[in-house]
Amino acid sequence: MQRHVEIAEFTELTPGAPITVARHGWRAKCLQRLIRLNLPVPRTLALPVETVRAIAAGAMPDVGRLAAAFGPDLLVSVRPSPEHPEWGGPRSVLNVGINAARHAALCDSHGTEAADALYLRFVQSYATHVARLDPDMFTAEPGPGALDAALAAYHAETDDEFPQDPARQLAEVLRSMARAWEGTTARLLRQAKGAPAEAPLGLLVQQMALGIGRGFSGSGTIQFVDGVTGAAQITGRFRGQVQGRSASEETFYLTRDPRGASLEEVAPRIFADLVAHGAACRVRLREEMQLEFTVESGQLAIIDALRVPRSSRAAVKIAVALANDGVIGREDAILRVEPRALSELLHYQVDPRAPRDRIARGIAASPGAATGRIVFTAAAAQASAARDEACILVRRETAPEDIRGMHAAHAVLTERGGVTSHAAVIARGLGLPCIVGASEIQLNPRDRTLSVPDGRVFREGDTITVDGTNGEVLAGVADMLEPALDDGFRTLLRWADNVRDIGIRANADTPDDARTARMFEAEGIGLCRTEHMFFDEDRLTVMREMIFADTSRDRRIALERLLPMQRADFTALFDIMAGQPVCIRLFDPPLHEFLPHDREGMRELAEALDRPLSEVTRRVEALTEFNPMLGMRGVRLGITVPEIYDMQARAIFEATVEASRHGAPVVPEIMIPLVSAAREVELVKTRIDAVAAAVKNEMKARFTYRLGVMVETPRAALRAGEIAEHAAFLSFGTNDLTQMTYGLSRDDAGRFMGSYVTQQVYREDPFHILDVEGVGELLLIGAARGRAHRSDVTLSVCGEHGGNPESIAFCRAAGFDYVSCSPFRVPVARLAAAHFALLSPKKG
Repeated sequence: MQRHVEIAEFTELTPGAPITVARHGWRAKCLQRLIRLNLPVPRTLALPVETVRAIAAGAMPDVGRLAAAFGPDLLVSVRPSPEHPEWGGPRSVLNVGINAARHAALCDSHGTEAADALYLRFVQSYATHVARLDPDMFTAEPGPGALDAALAAYHAETDDEFPQDPARQLAEVLRSMARAWEGTTARLLRQAKGAPAEAPLGLLVQQMALGIGRGFSGSGTIQFVDGVTGAAQITGRFRGQVQGRSASEETFYLTRDPRGASLEEVAPRIFADLVAHGAACRVRLREEMQLEFTVESGQLAIIDALRVPRSSRAAVKIAVALANDGVIGREDAILRVEPRALSELLHYQVDPRAPRDRIARGIAASPGAATGRIVFTAAAAQASAARDEACILVRRETAPEDIRGMHAAHAVLTERGGVTSHAAVIARGLGLPCIVGASEIQLNPRDRTLSVPDGRVFREGDTITVDGTNGEVLAGVADMLEPALDDGFRTLLRWADNVRDIGIRANADTPDDARTARMFEAEGIGLCRTEHMFFDEDRLTVMREMIFADTSRDRRIALERLLPMQRADFTALFDIMAGQPVCIRLFDPPLHEFLPHDREGMRELAEALDRPLSEVTRRVEALTEFNPMLGMRGVRLGITVPEIYDMQARAIFEATVEASRHGAPVVPEIMIPLVSAAREVELVKTRIDAVAAAVKNEMKARFTYRLGVMVETPRAALRAGEIAEHAAFLSFGTNDLTQMTYGLSRDDAGRFMGSYVTQQVYREDPFHILDVEGVGELLLIGAARGRAHRSDVTLSVCGEHGGNPESIAFCRAAGFDYVSCSPFRVPVARLAAAHFALLSPKKG
């Protein structure tokens, strides 16, 4: 015996009906809004969440009363209506109620061919989705004998005739859809889309609008913006039927088109009504909507509507257009664009409409896409650039000596690494598409080949496409969309700047980086890594001479050759930034990174320095460390080889004087890396103050500067109070701080991080999203202790987390003054900061 629920089992959609998204789902609420706009929506009844759950549990509503609401000739569709459209739902079932008697009537009114097609589609849908029969038995296309074959197959599989009672058909469809939503597979699928396991589902029963008839009929969709570009444009499709031949379909363009007939020409009244309906939806629903419609013998029906699916570039253009037209407010426009979506606008992207021949997948480390010929060395990349040929640098993993090759390449692909590996960090700074950790590929540097899982082998010179936005490597040339840095993009970010309350700076190591930072309207440079300036060929030789110098005097002589080069670097940065703050990190890496490690390279160095090969080999071996990232680098190098910091400080101050004389006044910020004790800061500060005094006297100039610390060791965070007594700012380098807190190599963690996240050892990759529980606590401790000893100390984050929206939220809540990130992540950070300012209370 079936049990009947004793609740409000269903509600007709009328303008005043008590329909809510929570009880009836998004589709029910959307259709009610269309009804309120006087759109021709067929009669629709909504089953609320509690009714659907009762059906799934075996308690059916009064289906006879539900069916009777549509009169004696029941012919309806049943559609899912979850709380959010992205949660999906069971497949809609059309033509519920059709049986032999109704089929005969439709043959008289619409023609046998059309009636057979309608009945066949319902039999196929019912058999596979309700009766759960083998789908392969019900795939025939409409045609002579297809309907009879489907009915015979149903009888053979069930030992029963196809159900002829419309109310029974409806009951079985409702039960099937309710139970499908509660199934394990459906739960897992919607949880993957962010829905809770117990997400609610409503169901809609709607009078069928057939889209076939003796007069002009058909069905289609229409929208009024392009979903890829966001441009105002009528797009969609319409499958119409020729007068008097109700089953003979013809495809129509929507608007006038020289290539063929259009809805606008054939049915101008219907087309005009659709345009009017779209305009009404845009204003009243405050959104660009896609309308699903049918035409039956000249009568228009709107059977569904949904928010226009859109790309990131379209989302920006649509939001700004709606705000400019006064449909929504500027704050609403800001909140409608996902911050990470902006990354796609800054670079070329693979056109989502184009075919993709994927050959491998890795970690999407830097967004954008590029096509080029494969090269396996930095030298080959430079040679390719000299020939003006686009190339993709493919490496097992990159090292500092590959930077010149990365500058020459159009994209980077590495077999190893994670989101904060060397390749990822440098590529983001350069704005290069980059995929790291592509463990599916196999490189053979000797044969210069790249093998992929399906067995194909690509050789140097072959063309591939790197899609750094989604981590896919494609064979050959892919169709591209150009960057979308248009007025809409700039307008949205200008609105965002008006509401955000945390500063956004850029990490910039070169004049090109600085120009990019200015283009994206960063509020200064939060991190300039000076060591990247030493890898140019002319400077690398001088650096090696300095490394091999035996005395302090010889080191100074070598460094004096680098001084004018560094001074020119810093002058260019100061000029480009035009008075905005520039924070320069003093030399950080261990010296061994500037030396060759293969015998051929050491032989060439011995020739360049005019020294015996044995001496070069001994020096290289002497500088080699078991764990160089925890060895002689950063401030440790600055204290033991102080001539390097002396030279850099002089270059900074001389550039400050020069740039201030012909431009805006400059107040440089000098940052000491890898500090772990206050005494380190004292020692370095004493020497830098002395250099500043000497430059002032020599150049007869006055200037000021700010000295600060890069907090990237746990001890520095814990001792931030005493360190802050000697520092004007504390800038947290969260890349190394995460590495040291976890005891993980950021270059190698990508090998197992996916497994760790999958098994919930870590919620997220801590190198990608700031670990607020562990590393974040060190930031909070450091910030609190620093400000307790020096209330005016400036606090910032300059690691790659600075461009991550979740990390920006943490920094803002913690009272940090600014975050700094790669230049191409600045727009994302600006918009994310605006989101948090609008959605969260102001800082205290």
